[in-house]
Formats: sequence, C-alpha cells, structure tokens
Amino acid sequence: MAALPHAVVVVGGGPAGLMAAETLSRAGVGVDLYDAMPSFGRKLLIAGRGGLNITHSEAAPLFCSRYGQRQAQIAPLLAAFGPAAVREWAHGLGIDTFIGSSGRVFPSGMKAAPLLRAWLHRLRDSGVHFHVRHRWQGWSRTEAGERTKLLFSTPDGDRQHEAKAVVLALGGGSWSRLGSDGHWYALFEKAGIALEPLRPANCGFDCDWSAHLRERFAGQPIKSVVASFQDSEGHWQQRQGEFVLTANGVEGSLIYALSAPLRDRIAAIGSATLQLDLLPGRELASVISELSRPRGTRSLAGHLQSRLRLRGAKVALLRECVPADDVSDPARLGTAIKSLPLRLIAARPLDEAISSAGGVRFEALDERLMLLNWPGVFCAGEMLDWEAPTGGYLLTACLASGRAAGLGALAWLGRSTGAVPASV
Repeated sequence: MAALPHAVVVVGGGPAGLMAAETLSRAGVGVDLYDAMPSFGRKLLIAGRGGLNITHSEAAPLFCSRYGQRQAQIAPLLAAFGPAAVREWAHGLGIDTFIGSSGRVFPSGMKAAPLLRAWLHRLRDSGVHFHVRHRWQGWSRTEAGERTKLLFSTPDGDRQHEAKAVVLALGGGSWSRLGSDGHWYALFEKAGIALEPLRPANCGFDCDWSAHLRERFAGQPIKSVVASFQDSEGHWQQRQGEFVLTANGVEGSLIYALSAPLRDRIAAIGSATLQLDLLPGRELASVISELSRPRGTRSLAGHLQSRLRLRGAKVALLRECVPADDVSDPARLGTAIKSLPLRLIAARPLDEAISSAGGVRFEALDERLMLLNWPGVFCAGEMLDWEAPTGGYLLTACLASGRAAGLGALAWLGRSTGAVPASV
C-alpha cells in the first residue's frame, strides 16, 4: 500500500512506537508502523499480566529522581508528558485509572489487554497502517539525500520503504522472545552512532548457593525484610520489601529496586554485598535477649521459630550465610539476623531482565531526539540510554519519549505541533 504524502515510518510496536504513531497521525500525517513480531505491544501485555502499572502518583521531583544519571535528559520529556498526562491519555481511551496504596497508578481492571485494544483501534481509525512480521535490517540515504530508505525482511522476502522522517523505537535488549533483542545495536554501531553497552536492569543476581538451599528452597519467598547497600560513592541505599530465592540466586521487587548500583558494583569489583535485616520490627538487643534464653531440647530452627518467629526460607538463608561458629553465639547470631551479609556474584543475563540499561546516548541526539548524524531519524523508548525501576517509571518515560520523537518528526516535516493534544 502506498504511503500518504509526507508519511513517516515508525519502527517498533511497543509503547514508545505506538505513542509516536499516535502523535503523528493525530496531526494529520500518514504513518506506516512496522514491527518484527506477529502483533503489537507484546511486552506491554506480558508486563501487565499481574497488573499493569502505568505510572506513579508521587511528586514530580521524586519521580524524576528515579531516572538516576539521566534525569536531566528525561525531565523535559516528563514535563511535557508526565504522570498526569499518562492518566488523561488512558482516560481518553475509555480506561479509568486508580492509585494503589503504594502510590502506583493502575487501569481499572488491572489488565493491559483492554487498554492496548482500545489504543490499536484508535490508531487504525486515525489512518495508521500496520505492518507485522517486518524486521528492520538496515538503512541508507536515497540518491537525493532527502529521504531515508529502510530495508525490512518479511516472510515474503525483503521489502524497502522510503520516508522523509523515521521514528525508531526498537526496544532494549531484554525479553528477546517478545521482540526486544537489541538487533539494532550493531547497525547503529556500524553507522558511528554513540552508544552505551546494553546491560540488564531490574534484574536478578547469582549467589554461590549450596546444593541444599538450591534443591530445597528455590522458589521460596523472603518476606518483610530491609535490604541495605553501600554504593560506589559511599552512600547507603535502603529498601524494604520482599524477594525470592532461586536456584541461581535471588530475584524479585526488592532486588530489582537496588539492581542498578548492585550491577555496577559487581562490574567494578566482581561482587556486591547486601545487608539484610530479617526482622526489621525488632531491635538488636531484643533479638539477642531472645536468643540467649535457654533452648532446652529444641533444635536451633525450633528455637528461632519459638523465640523470634523465624522459620523456613529465612532460617535456611541464615544458615547459608552465617559461619557455623556464629550460629551458637547469641550475640553474633543476633547481629547476623539484623544485618545478614548476602554476597551477589553476577547479574542474571540481559535477556532475563525486566528492562535494559544502555543504548543510544543522548549526546548523539538533539533536543527533539533526532540523531545528529542522521537527520530525519528520531529515536525513542528503551533503546535510549536511560534506566528506571519498576513502578510505572519505565512505561511513563517510553510514552513521553515516543511523543517527543513524534513531535520532533512533525517539526522536521514543517508541520505545526499545535494541533496535537497535550494528552497525546
């Protein structure tokens, strides 16, 4: 099908690409949207399987701080399309939202599928042309240099498409089975575009477990603990929550919240140590006092359960990490319960991570997210060099960057951006 005049090609059917397509189409520009997978928004659907978290209700300064070293680059995108705009946008799709007890914002019903269906329906109605099973394989300039020529591989052979403006929203390097496999990275590297290596973010970590813990306690949760970690700058970071023991190590929301500094410390010195408070509601003196009471005929496990209500996986983790001599000493055992050293030796592979860090450096882009050495080509979403914890921050920044790239493409085409609603 021939593209409309001044059509823009958007490559990538995740949240950033869909938002770029919506921004362009609602301004009256023809859009051809391509994705390598058989359908759009696959990672969004999987991420929302347990409840789609679309954004967070916390104050703007704290929200921006979640983007760490790249908050200066992300802040302008959020100022134009932040949490309030995300909620308004969802409402425009007919999806009500609510704020949970944690401050996270969810769609009513908690599911991603109704939101995605409504979104795709609106895109079709606005004239966006969808192309699935089209895997981007490279680019070149047309002879006149005014257009970008894109090459796609499809089940029916190679296809080309030319466009005056292109938005690339190709994802990061995690969850390759859903399309985000980092295939684009080598193509960008060959084109001389400044990149940061792709690294796992919001990921689990390996530990050197004994066979006993691996075989008996893999899959068991460790609930209601406080994890502390001293980062490379000497600052202590602390979070309360829960995580899960795995056959290889640990994973879960508490671990993900600290994954960036943990990953970087391991990269620098080969390991990282978390300090775990297994009984955050008890003072150390009280713990030692209870442990000092006569055990009688009870085993250590029975004593810990009776005096401190420690049982199961927590006791197994305690035995795993505490030297045998310390177990029989109430003071040393109590200290370990309140500050258990958990040594992490490696981040889990990138493909297992919830998201990825690294990608196209912001220094390779102008303020509209256009590549400096490839005019007319814009980048958005997780392929950019930023990272954030889970909690709505990932999706919000993907949507905000997709909108910014779409507006950038409109400006490149000489189109007015005033007709695009703020909620889009």
